[in-house]
Amino acid sequence: MKFEKDVITINDVAKAANVSKTTISRYLNGKFDYMSQDTRKRIQNVIEELKYRPSSVAQTLKSNKSGLIGVIIADIASQFSSILLKGIGDVCQANGYKVIISNVDNDPAKEREYLESLLDNKVEGIVVNTTGYNNELLIDINENRVPIVMADRIMDELKIDSVATNNYSITFDTIKFLADKGYKNIAFITQDPERNSARHLRQKGYLDAMKEFLNIDASNLVYTIDVGDKNTTIKAIEKFNTEYRNKLKAIFTANGVVLLNVLQGIQECNYKIPEDFYVCGYEDWGWARLAYSKIPVISQHSYDVGVESAKMLIKRINGKRKEKPKYIELEAKLIIGDSE
Repeated sequence: MKFEKDVITINDVAKAANVSKTTISRYLNGKFDYMSQDTRKRIQNVIEELKYRPSSVAQTLKSNKSGLIGVIIADIASQFSSILLKGIGDVCQANGYKVIISNVDNDPAKEREYLESLLDNKVEGIVVNTTGYNNELLIDINENRVPIVMADRIMDELKIDSVATNNYSITFDTIKFLADKGYKNIAFITQDPERNSARHLRQKGYLDAMKEFLNIDASNLVYTIDVGDKNTTIKAIEKFNTEYRNKLKAIFTANGVVLLNVLQGIQECNYKIPEDFYVCGYEDWGWARLAYSKIPVISQHSYDVGVESAKMLIKRINGKRKEKPKYIELEAKLIIGDSE
């Protein structure tokens, strides 16, 4: 059996299998009623021999389902995002969906552009790790076009299905842990919170815990760094050290990227852990313990956030679109070092 042309059509398959085009279409759509095993086997062999692939565009037009799910990622450079994507991808693949990933570099304009692009590609739903600046657009898409699930970064008011971790309470509890160990001088080092809900909740948890357990207004102990400029991290560490020289000090980092920057900054300044600073923070990516085996880290189950977001979206795609939005909060945990 030989075909010279590059593109094999359904007509070619029907002719080679000696059946009608309708029979081939029924086979491709899994409708095997009144189709003999011999016919099914013959069609399968022809499809494999001709290496025929049905047109996804044609199938989409016919079924009104693309089998595509879009994912908007605010910053793909973060290891959190990579783990989140794996969770989303694993669930989508297991359920027969393909994923289109868009990295927006924390740029609201890019986020709007890629949202429209995903809709143009006929995605059936979108998981959004948002910049935080396009809430009205996201609400409109969710209500009038395709379902959306927000992953990790969520809105103040629940308007869209959302999955996140217990950012406030785990930070609050971790500051209590540090206070119970005798630390009164605790710095909070973070990136600019902007409209990142996770960062805002962690900072609020820190400030509330400092007030609750140490009766301290810790606003002056919040240091904002630019992770793209290591000098901002070094400046924050040096300022904290100077203001609390010869006192017991701890540093809490708002996320894994900040933790890496702080560990590098401490090393570059020739300080030691825990002699000069007791370091603690997000998140459990393994490498933090290479710098010092007893660093307590918060494990927030990034993979599970992706898994639950994808499950929720697929359920919404296949279920009732107009039900009230739901919120799933996963429990992050503080992993204590060996000596604790």
